[in-house]
Amino acid sequence: MSYLDDISTSYDNVAVSYAELVVDGADWEVEAFDLLAKLVAGSGRPVLDVGCGPGRTTGLLAARDLPVVGIDLSPGMIEVARRDHPDLDFRVGSMTALDLPDGSASAVVSWWSIIHLPRDVVPQAFAEFHRVLAPGGFLLTGFHVGEQSTHKTSGYGGHPMNIYVHRWTAPALTEIAVEAGLTPYQVSEIPEDRLLFQK
Repeated sequence: MSYLDDISTSYDNVAVSYAELVVDGADWEVEAFDLLAKLVAGSGRPVLDVGCGPGRTTGLLAARDLPVVGIDLSPGMIEVARRDHPDLDFRVGSMTALDLPDGSASAVVSWWSIIHLPRDVVPQAFAEFHRVLAPGGFLLTGFHVGEQSTHKTSGYGGHPMNIYVHRWTAPALTEIAVEAGLTPYQVSEIPEDRLLFQK
């Protein structure tokens, strides 16, 4: 699949500079991850940070005493993640075919990581999220709001990239999630560029 190769290579190219440029967590992330930690507390199952990049969000989740596994398509990103968070579990993998048993996760976090998948592939990713979630588990996803797609040819210090950035509306993603078997979980803390679902 050429789009997976393009995503992987592009983020290999920018892994080191990305980790240097995208560092701190914002208040809105704190609120979202605090909420997720409350929802899955005591489950004993891992939280999957899918499309984890250099492990920044994985570290934020781990700081909330969540057992977490970071997964990313880019070996370069995983190398940086392991360097910066040597005590955490990071694996190279694709959200379209997760190498995990059915019902093994308490939550999946897809934090601005579905945006590079072709639109017709996103339902496959959501089906995988549903498959690996335990009954009652949660999917927390973040995305760029809109309907347009753009082609990104460089980034994070001018390194070459060849990826598409697809914006989504909440109703469009909700429809895909519901078709995958997930149910919207409505809470006031979740704004329009983040969605929370439950299996």
